Formats: sequence, structure tokens, C-alpha cells
Amino acid sequence: MPPSPLETARKLAAQIRPCAATIEADRELPAPLFEALADAGLFHLLLPRALGCPELDLPTYVKVIAELGLADASTAWTVNQCSVFATYAARMPHAAARAIWIDTSRSIVANTPLPTATAIAVPGGYRVTGRQGFSTGCRHAAWLAAQAPVTENGQPRMLDNGQPDTRYFFVPAAQATLLDTWQVRGMRGTGTHHFAVSDVFVPENRTVLVTYPPSVETGPLYQFPRTLLFGSGDAAVALSVARAGLDAFIELACTKSPRSQSGLLRDQVLAQADVGRAESELRAGSALLHETVREVWSAVTARGTITLDERVAMRMAITHPIRLAVQIVDTLYNAAGASAIYESHPLQRYFQDVHVLSQHLQGRLAHYALIGRHWMGLSVDDDTSF
Repeated sequence: MPPSPLETARKLAAQIRPCAATIEADRELPAPLFEALADAGLFHLLLPRALGCPELDLPTYVKVIAELGLADASTAWTVNQCSVFATYAARMPHAAARAIWIDTSRSIVANTPLPTATAIAVPGGYRVTGRQGFSTGCRHAAWLAAQAPVTENGQPRMLDNGQPDTRYFFVPAAQATLLDTWQVRGMRGTGTHHFAVSDVFVPENRTVLVTYPPSVETGPLYQFPRTLLFGSGDAAVALSVARAGLDAFIELACTKSPRSQSGLLRDQVLAQADVGRAESELRAGSALLHETVREVWSAVTARGTITLDERVAMRMAITHPIRLAVQIVDTLYNAAGASAIYESHPLQRYFQDVHVLSQHLQGRLAHYALIGRHWMGLSVDDDTSF
């Protein structure tokens, strides 16, 4: 019997950990590591069974991402971004999806969250031009998914529901230009650079609507709003960074004697309290994420649809653990003193990683207000955060 995805993630974690410094320095996953992840099928976990892939249940998937995150946050983030984007395959004809994700060896698609390109409708497809941002994993991608509203006969093309026809356009990586823009202090290994395309022809069958695509597959995984799938993995990564930070702090506290103080750092009451609170908050955040995902998954599996209450519960179980992870790492970083300011100490990387991660839209503090609006009976149903 082949190993489960969780067993595979645990095995690969041993290969990921020694690469952490290289991942950080090179701002991308090393090619052998990317190939190992791809060959193990970790980028295909959420692709449909109809394509010969696992279509993994969401509770297990979140555990897989959490396991990878314990080894390296950038690696886990890259797997999550590429895996969740691949759920667009469930909204494309099988032949088109197979050509993009299956037929090309080790194929992943790097995308952009912003419709900053232009797409001109022409016979048989579109001419696409633009500079696109935040494309995680683009240096290893076989395809780049440009995003743009469609212009036809000089006018914006509209859907039947009155919304703009905005699509992803799948461009072979060789027809795009990668731009070295990911100059950041945390999550460096995600390689989240910009890319550009210039008057590239994309046939109709290599496009998919961004927001309103009809679903070809009907499994429970594809009933979840994609932003909540992304967010579930993002929260798992954040909690793993906090867990790794707590482990690193405890190791430090057991050996460090603070300047001008007697005894070890672990002997200080404040340090003991910091660890106690951190462990409590970490377990609370983890329970909120994993229990909510499990409960909502069971309900959607039984019912076939996801309710607004469940969407809001998912948003709460994503945003709050991310914010807790920031608080935990900040507390530990402060408690570690000057030891944590050096690049050679892992707490420095965890501090940088969690703060870059929390700047992502999944960790926005404004989400708390949206959650509160819902529970106080005010309308939030048109908000794409849910």
C-alpha cells in the first residue's frame, strides 16, 4: 500500500529541513526539492479523481500543509498556493485540465491574484498583455496564469449576471518573462515574483472564469470558496511557524544565561509564563482551525453545499489563528532578547516569516469586523472573503 499524503509529507520534511537556509538565501525551492515534492504528488493533492489524482479531503490536506510548515514555511506556502489554484481544474473540461496539470511532467501553475493584464478577444481566443504580481513558485512553473478582464470590440465583455468577464489565461512559462521582484525579509523561499506577458495568444480552451466558472466536478472539496481553501492552508503554515518558534525558544531558554541575571532563561518566571501562554494560544488556534475545517467538511459532504454560517466560521478559523501565530512569535522573540536578532538563530527567520505571512489578505484584521457584522445580523453575503 502506498504511503498516505500525511506520511509522505512527514518523510519529505526530513529532506526539507536541511534545505531551509538555501531556500531562504536563493529565494526559491532548490530544484531537487521541488522535483521531490512534485514526484510525490504533493502539488496534485486537490486535483480531481477524474484526472487520476487524490481529490484529498480538506481536513487531511490542512494537516499535510501543517506538517510541511514545521519543516519550512516557504515550502509549505508554495505547495498550498499551487495546490489550491489547481482546483480550477475542477471547473475546466477534463482534456484542457489534463493538458495543463497532468500531461506536462511536474507541472504546476503559478498565478496572480490581480487582474492587471489586458485580454483582447480575437478569433479562437485572446491576445494577452500585462505585468502580473505575486506569482508564488513561478520559477518552477510550467504555466503562468495571467488574469485579465476581457475586452471585445473595444468594450468590456460582460457575463449574463452583469459582472465583467474576467478570466485566467494559461500561458506556457516559455512565453512569459519572470521579473525579479521578490525582495523581501520573510517567506523569501516562496519566490513570489512578478511576471509579464506581451501579446501572447491564448486559445479559448486554455482559459477559465475567475469568479463564476461552472463546476465540472461535484465533490465537496469544490463547494468551498477558493479563498477559504487558500486560507486554511495559510493558517496551517502560520501555526507551524509559531510551533517551530516555540520549540526554538525552549531550546534557547534551556541553555542561555541572560546578561546581568543569575540562572538560565528558563528559570525566569516571565519566561515560564510566556511559554505557558504561547502553548495555550497555539493549542487554541490549532483546535479552532482543525475542528472547524473538520466540522464544515462533514456538513458539506453530507449536504453538498456550504452555508453562509459555515463560510463565516471558516473565515474566523483562518484569520484568528494567523493573528495568534503573530502574537506567539512576537512574545517569544521579545523574550529571547538579543539572541533572536541574528540571522543564525531560527527565531529571526520565524519572526520575519510570520510577519510577511500575516500581511497577506487572509490575515487582515478587517476580517474580524466582517465576522462581527454577520453575527450581529448585518449583511456580508456579497463579501468575497467568505
